Amino acid sequence: MSMAEQQLKRIHEKLQQLLKQQAMLSKENARLREELEKSKSQSARHEKHIEELKQQVTILKAGAGEMSATDKKEFEKRINGYIKEIDRCIALLSE
Repeated sequence: MSMAEQQLKRIHEKLQQLLKQQAMLSKENARLREELEKSKSQSARHEKHIEELKQQVTILKAGAGEMSATDKKEFEKRINGYIKEIDRCIALLSE
């Protein structure tokens, strides 16, 4: 086998190795992207659950009469916000 043929064979083998490595990295990249999307989704669910729990704590404090003045003001603002949103929805429905 001549020197040129040997070099050509080595280049071909290295090219095959690179193609295999590229395929493997593409699969790993796809898996990692899927894992990232699952983590983002799970994080969003957890944040939503935390917010719901915070609202429940606020409601329980209001029911038990254990709210501080600042908590009462914040609770009133939240209730007023809900009322405004409900009024807006009613106005949109009556059009």
